[in-house]
Amino acid sequence: MTWGTELWDQFENLDKHTQWGIDFLERYSKFVKERLEIEQTYAKQLRNLVKKYCPKRSKDDEPRFSSCVSFYSILNELNDYAGQREVVAEEMGHKVYGELMRYSQDLKSERKQHLQEGRKAQQYLDQCWKQMDNSKKKFERECKEAEKSQISYDRLDNDINATKSEVEKAKSQLYLRTHSADESKNEYAAQLQNFNGEQWKHFNVAIPQIFKNLQDMDERRTVKLGETYRSFADVERRVVPIISKCLEGMVTAAKAVDQRKDSAIVVESFKSGFEPPGDYPFEDYSQNLSRTGSDSTISTPKNEGGVKPDPKHSISKTAKNKLWLFGKKPKAPSLEDFSHLPPEQRRKRLQARIDELSKELQKEVDQRDALNKMKDVYEKNPQMGDPQSLQPKISETMCNMEKLRSEIHKNESWLSEVEGKVSTRGDRRPSADVNHHAPHGRESPEGSYTDVPNQEHRSPPHQPDPRQAHQPDEFDDEFDDDDPLPVIGHCKALYSFNGQNEGTLLMKENEVLYIIEEDKGDGWTRARKQSGEEGYVPTSYVEIAMEKNSKDS
Repeated sequence: MTWGTELWDQFENLDKHTQWGIDFLERYSKFVKERLEIEQTYAKQLRNLVKKYCPKRSKDDEPRFSSCVSFYSILNELNDYAGQREVVAEEMGHKVYGELMRYSQDLKSERKQHLQEGRKAQQYLDQCWKQMDNSKKKFERECKEAEKSQISYDRLDNDINATKSEVEKAKSQLYLRTHSADESKNEYAAQLQNFNGEQWKHFNVAIPQIFKNLQDMDERRTVKLGETYRSFADVERRVVPIISKCLEGMVTAAKAVDQRKDSAIVVESFKSGFEPPGDYPFEDYSQNLSRTGSDSTISTPKNEGGVKPDPKHSISKTAKNKLWLFGKKPKAPSLEDFSHLPPEQRRKRLQARIDELSKELQKEVDQRDALNKMKDVYEKNPQMGDPQSLQPKISETMCNMEKLRSEIHKNESWLSEVEGKVSTRGDRRPSADVNHHAPHGRESPEGSYTDVPNQEHRSPPHQPDPRQAHQPDEFDDEFDDDDPLPVIGHCKALYSFNGQNEGTLLMKENEVLYIIEEDKGDGWTRARKQSGEEGYVPTSYVEIAMEKNSKDS
């Protein structure tokens, strides 16, 4: 069913319908524009919301509680979700709104062209009809004039009184009028035939083709609308998998909330390491008062052995020293060794500082090694550079290393002091908690030892007899100290040592140990493992590097 055959006489209605189609297309374009603006506003508000509740934090303010970590994870997922809403808005702007606006302009131009062609065809047909109508009217006039001439001639021809000249004149006039009528008739017939031909062409060729073009245009507009409807949905569908992942991430973050872990973090964060205060002693101020016989039944608690209350345990002093545990803690100034903190918190702060210093030392060691390699290359290939130009940087790096080693040793001494105090209270943590040194196979904090993976096995030298140097009871006495000895250096095991004798320390080849006592001439060095285990190892079995401060002392 085509417009050209079915709607051959509905030019004006088709004009209105095609205009309505373009108006509807532009209305849908406006709808898409408002929709993408809503998406953009929504995404912007979501991002502002995330920014508001997830401000920039310093390293110390990083959340540790699972509830906080999960909340910030949810904020990150929400930020990604907002990004997908922005993608939806951008895709709608490019693939739907922009395409519709371009297509609308093309439709307007095409519709205008087709309607102009239709109007031109109609004007040409009207012109042909007008010419035909004029020739018809002329033919009608000429026929009436010829009839009048015929009547006049007949009247004069029948009149006996009319002269011959008058009759001849009327006859000549009749002839002229009849000839003009015949010419008008022929002209009218020709114009009529031409008009009928043009009219047939108009309604069977020109108009059907124009209306068909309008129909094709309108159908393409309808198809385009359907495609944009689908594109509108496809834009949403493409982001659904990513949005689903965002929602799954939120669910995963919610499942990660662990109340027991959070409670443990609270304990870890605020545990002081102090013992709870003991019972307050009873202070009897009535001992010097004389009692009557009636009062003898009232007994007063006495200290065992008749010992008087220790004034150091008086309520006032004890309350002064301990009551802050149950109230607001007095503010103390911050000290370098964190001695203003409770033991447990001080241990953690020192541990964290040692870890950080060890990382910085490792960086300096890596930089020193790189500079030394570069220096070797320059020495072998002078054209590449001057080896002496690297010496200031190497010296600076070595100086930084010495400073960091000194800081590490100082903080390790404070940490040993804290651990010794915590140990005397029976609340010392497992030694694995303070394992803050470089892992096996990495360079130690001294920066002097590196594990060689494929090192060939070497025969160990003769090991001294521990019985000649230290008796077992001597070892035991030395290890019975409450406070651990400070670290004075580091060593690396050149060979394995079984440590079967009492007081000796088992070690593996390439293992890094801490030196806590130098060799006193008997061939044995006292060392400590990273796990905290202490003992003697043969001095000839290890490669020793002492701390600078220890050497100076």
